[in-house]
Amino acid sequence: MWSYSPPLRELQFVLEDLLDAPARWASLPPYAEADAATARQVLEEAGRFSAEVLAPLNAVGDREGCTWDGGEVATPPGFREAYRAYVEAGWPALACSPDWGGQGLPTGLQLALHEMLHSANHAWAMYPGLAHGAYECLRAHGTPELQQRYLPRIVSGEWLATMCLTEAQAGSDLALVRTRAEPVGVAADALESGGEVRVSGSKIFISGGEHDLADNIVHLVLVRLPDAPPGSRGLSLVLVPKILPAGARNAVHCDGIEHKMGIRGSATCVLRFEGATGWLVGEPHRGLAAMFVMMNAARLLVGVQGLGHLEMARQNAWRYARERHQSRAPGHREGPSPIAEHPAVRRTLWRLEALAQGQRLLAMATALWLDEAEHHVEPALRGRARRLLELLTPVVKAFLTDTAHHAVNAALQVWGGHGYLRDHGIEQAVRDSRIAMIYEGSNEIQAIDLLQRKLFEDGCHRFAEAMGVVDQELEAARAEPVLADCPELKPLVHGLQLQVDALREATARLYVGRQDDPTWAYRVADDYLQAFGWVLMGWAWLRTARFAAPRRTDPWYAAQFDAARYGLEWLLPEAGWRLQQVGRRDAILPAPWQG
Repeated sequence: MWSYSPPLRELQFVLEDLLDAPARWASLPPYAEADAATARQVLEEAGRFSAEVLAPLNAVGDREGCTWDGGEVATPPGFREAYRAYVEAGWPALACSPDWGGQGLPTGLQLALHEMLHSANHAWAMYPGLAHGAYECLRAHGTPELQQRYLPRIVSGEWLATMCLTEAQAGSDLALVRTRAEPVGVAADALESGGEVRVSGSKIFISGGEHDLADNIVHLVLVRLPDAPPGSRGLSLVLVPKILPAGARNAVHCDGIEHKMGIRGSATCVLRFEGATGWLVGEPHRGLAAMFVMMNAARLLVGVQGLGHLEMARQNAWRYARERHQSRAPGHREGPSPIAEHPAVRRTLWRLEALAQGQRLLAMATALWLDEAEHHVEPALRGRARRLLELLTPVVKAFLTDTAHHAVNAALQVWGGHGYLRDHGIEQAVRDSRIAMIYEGSNEIQAIDLLQRKLFEDGCHRFAEAMGVVDQELEAARAEPVLADCPELKPLVHGLQLQVDALREATARLYVGRQDDPTWAYRVADDYLQAFGWVLMGWAWLRTARFAAPRRTDPWYAAQFDAARYGLEWLLPEAGWRLQQVGRRDAILPAPWQG
């Protein structure tokens, strides 16, 4: 049966051993008291909640789904009680500032919590998932009055939040947004942050747009003011609550819920605003910049959604493969053997193992850079962390969700025909994990953002800093004491160095060649992001292998080393053929077929 065991030792290994997170937190004033003991306690309690409360509701949510009746949405059985327990335990406040009632703990613990929540029940985790992004957005751009009114209740979990961007004609192209906001009591050119407006229009694909988990829902809505310039430069951000401060219902209506391929327990709503009361967040016509605070927080979280599904598939595939006996494995005298002994199945199992290991380290490292970008006392290190964060956000979102979904899809093969049935849970994971490649900016858009904005616009300086991090790990692995203890590292170091050199060369060629061929980077952006992601995974695997190598007398560390070695030997070479595609400047991309 499909079941979940929180990967507590793996998370502790990453945070304490590979990243030395407690020592790095100590240099950040808000987190100076967040020691290893605190982190372990948080992880244990989060794991218990995920495994005991959420995991049993996962199949229920998929089977029952949400129901819509006359504008009201009911979540699947057990979802409301689970959310009440989540709030009572204080989980919404985990990484929020004590100024607003939060616990003030690091982002790495927030991401670890959400990895476990999404492993256990992706659909349920969608509801609280956007609240932290709304908190960050209002904390950065809300007026003191809006902050006082809404932040304490978002932080406590009493109220939930949404991000209302998409319209029927405006998917990824937000320049096409038509929802209007009319100022109340002032001319459009006199409207200021916090000013009252009336919002009219329709939004689609709004996760948690209506539900029965919380009494109020805070909608953050992209709109156009009457004097707005065309395109994305004319977008403003407005806070529109479901329930107004005086207690009346606002003019926000749920016209239906989408019938989806997966995450059926998450209500994806069509919302209609009919002169709904709202308040401007940030400056007029600067709404996209304000919304990006929320979107970037969401993108890291979506990457971890992929990891959550991957971890769940990893655990259950290993369990099933050890228990299921079929045929005689090569090299065995008797059969039938556990299918885990068959080489074809072992390749899939170790792929899952290596990917989960590398993804977790990359995600947690990014979370640590996020905290350092905000709170490090040294400006130079704060700036470096910010640049790494900006560069890695699209990679974490796109690479983790892409490789995780395809690995989960491959894992279904371990169950054979049984995996195609509902009985074992893997078919739900395949369906649920697919959405993460699409929303919060599709993976193709993340790839374009990586090349055009994060690399080219600053002359590839962010890229150079990221490669500097990989170079440091390569040098550490080349140290004589390390190689003397583990000579197996030498070819692994060499293999990663070859891919790093190839990535540097491809980046330089693209940077120069885009002047003569402006579409080249757009044609190969996805291949480039994938290659970049594999090189970063190579960094994660080499770091893991270097640390685990001298501890291999412990079977757990031996398994960590084996997974890292598998990743470097079997998976990292994918960067090579991706970079071959990047370098094929003369390859023809045909025009759209007109047949």
